[in-house]
Amino acid sequence: MNPLPALMWRNLGIYHIYGANTDVGKTIFATALCRAASALYTGHQTSYLKPVSTGPEDEADARYRHQALLMQHVKRYAASVTAETLFQWDRACSPHLAAQESGQPVPSDDAVLAKITSHVSARASSPGWLFIETAGGVHSPGPSGTTQADLFAPLRAPVILVGDAKLGGISQTISAFESLKIRGYDVDMVLLLRSAEYDNHVYLREYFASGLTRLPVETLAPPPDRVEGDGDHARMESYYESATGEIVKSKILSRLEEKRKARMARLDSMAESASARIWYPFTQQKLLTPDKIAVIDSAHGDFFQILAPGSTSSVLQPAFDGSASWWTQGLGHGSSQLSLAAAYAAGRYGHVMFAGAIHEPALTLAETLLCRLNNPRLARVFYSDNGSTGCEVAIKMALRASRVRYGWEAREDLEVLGLRGSYHGDTIGAMDASEPNTFNSEVEWYKGKGYWFDYPTVECSGGEWTVDWPEAMKRDEERGNAKFAFLSDVFDLGSRSRGQDVEAYRRYIRGVLEGLKATGRKFGVLMLEPVALGAGGMILVDPLFQKTLVDVVRESPHLFGQDVASTTPSSSQSWSGLPVIFDEVFTGLYRLGRFSSASFLHTHPDISVHAKLLTGGLVPLCTTLASEAVFDAFASDRKTDALLHGHSYTAHAVGCLVAVESLGEMMRMEKAGAWDWAKLSGWTGGDERVQSAKDGDGIVWSVWSADFVGQISRNTAEVTGTWALGSVLVIKMRSKDEAAGYESNSAAKLQEFLWRGDGTPSFTVHSRVLGNVLYIMAGQKTSQETVEGIQKLILQALGT
Repeated sequence: MNPLPALMWRNLGIYHIYGANTDVGKTIFATALCRAASALYTGHQTSYLKPVSTGPEDEADARYRHQALLMQHVKRYAASVTAETLFQWDRACSPHLAAQESGQPVPSDDAVLAKITSHVSARASSPGWLFIETAGGVHSPGPSGTTQADLFAPLRAPVILVGDAKLGGISQTISAFESLKIRGYDVDMVLLLRSAEYDNHVYLREYFASGLTRLPVETLAPPPDRVEGDGDHARMESYYESATGEIVKSKILSRLEEKRKARMARLDSMAESASARIWYPFTQQKLLTPDKIAVIDSAHGDFFQILAPGSTSSVLQPAFDGSASWWTQGLGHGSSQLSLAAAYAAGRYGHVMFAGAIHEPALTLAETLLCRLNNPRLARVFYSDNGSTGCEVAIKMALRASRVRYGWEAREDLEVLGLRGSYHGDTIGAMDASEPNTFNSEVEWYKGKGYWFDYPTVECSGGEWTVDWPEAMKRDEERGNAKFAFLSDVFDLGSRSRGQDVEAYRRYIRGVLEGLKATGRKFGVLMLEPVALGAGGMILVDPLFQKTLVDVVRESPHLFGQDVASTTPSSSQSWSGLPVIFDEVFTGLYRLGRFSSASFLHTHPDISVHAKLLTGGLVPLCTTLASEAVFDAFASDRKTDALLHGHSYTAHAVGCLVAVESLGEMMRMEKAGAWDWAKLSGWTGGDERVQSAKDGDGIVWSVWSADFVGQISRNTAEVTGTWALGSVLVIKMRSKDEAAGYESNSAAKLQEFLWRGDGTPSFTVHSRVLGNVLYIMAGQKTSQETVEGIQKLILQALGT
């Protein structure tokens, strides 16, 4: 199902009417509001919608005993109103049971939302009001079993909450409000019937007037008791005349309208205000005009709801979050699962200091990572706040471990070994671990401290997977590029380790290291982004080269330490040569299809850094995992020898518990085969590896289909190369300007086309570019249908 715009039109005031419980008077308020809107806003269209209804429509022995009769009630007492039900089942019970027992196909959540959106769109051209009444309470199930609070959340319509006036109703009303608020609903008003017996409204008015809520609470007199005969209709007609007067007098509708218009005006002005007040990251704001700023009203699943200026239909339009919100988003925006975890931790702990203390979320997360990474070297977990600082912590750990083992002085000028184009973050220490580049070369404190190897890259070009050697290696080895039929063949390190490439790689790496040793330079760490370099240009590195680099470094302590005899590792799991850091901030935690990208290299790091997908895009958190041997380098009787690094919000309970929930959900998805459709979409080559794909055993796969990747790779007039792995798709555009790399504008045209869209599919794609490279990332819950829609859009853009 294609995503739908949230319910917001300039002409139409749309409100969801939720009830704190069943039998609280939702239909009474809906009827009274409809009558009042018709009376106050003459010439406007007023509509009532019941998306889901149960119970026989012809049962006439009650005023509103079943949901089906609610429609008849509205039509009877608000005759000028257009009223409609979308899904109706005869059995008077919860919609999920009625739908299951009807013998008809149960409509999906997407089908229900699509029908609501279609209904609204048909009425949005004329000014008016639309009241959408839910069934039962906030968490009453919809037809599929999804509770209404989750089912209707993507619509993002403001809510009128009908409170419970009965005994226990105060608790029910507050609980209902909190359930809606935690899912991102705007609750604009609380309405409830007056009860002289309990006066719930008195308490609720004071409760909702406090704090940040400032929520108005209004009441109506309760309807008269039912009487037999024609007199009942007259009594109810008189009641609604009085109720309409109460609504007019208390200005309920005008206040709702004022709030709606204020929201609209704020959205219309945000881009201009942001242009004048915000300093954006990674942006040359001299070139950023207000019309290029995306105004995001909300987000749900894989999609933003973005202001569509000048639109004659919905004010908002869905835009696929093509960068996974800077690589963090995994389980979808607005995940109630993660929101509840965050709320629980916030309510139970808030933030508590961590030095010399422990709490359950931090310990559980540490145990989960150590177990699931399945790395026998890793034994300790250090918490920080983001990937850059986590990498800086890792460098501190590694350099100390090398200094202690090799007996170097405290102020030795130690350097980092890495790969060209690698980038580990924007803090000064992390920047110094990368060669000069666009991100750091203009920073006044930057001093690149290392040597960065050139390396073979992997791309699909002209329908073939190519391992492209750097010119120096080609010249020395007198070899050409290697060609492979499938990406899985590139990652078959067992077979490739028996070939000629590995020895060529060894010769090249040894030669470089020996040359560096001869110059007297000292290195304290090997730091890699395993498999793929992120900010440096979305470069897929030959995994065999990275594995060989780790192997050679570990085999060559004589190239790093002065006293080799005293540097023998104490155990097979201790580091040798240099401590090896894997920066998995971008590549880890299922981003490339596996829990750890280290598994692609068939080797284990001594230190591993994880962030981004760790908390599913909800809150910042980073973990740096280290071996016991690295940890022991800081052991001393002096506090000054400790790892004196930390943050005020180290191991904050909210982030830790959200991470536990995020990792747990992705692990459950993997076990349940949630990505089998992608694993079997052409990546295995249709051979004996298909069964391995079903078993999830070491398969190389992507949600982007192999046929699609091959197709765009053959468009050599526009594309120089492409690759896809896990949720990541990278397209390298042929440069058509003098600038190269990050400073090129070659990918801007493709980015603009995706952002503009063409109506097929019915959404746009919000993406980021790295110069001539455009990348798109799906989430871990992105549907096959959505992926196929984006693929279609890309093919249209490339004319392929």
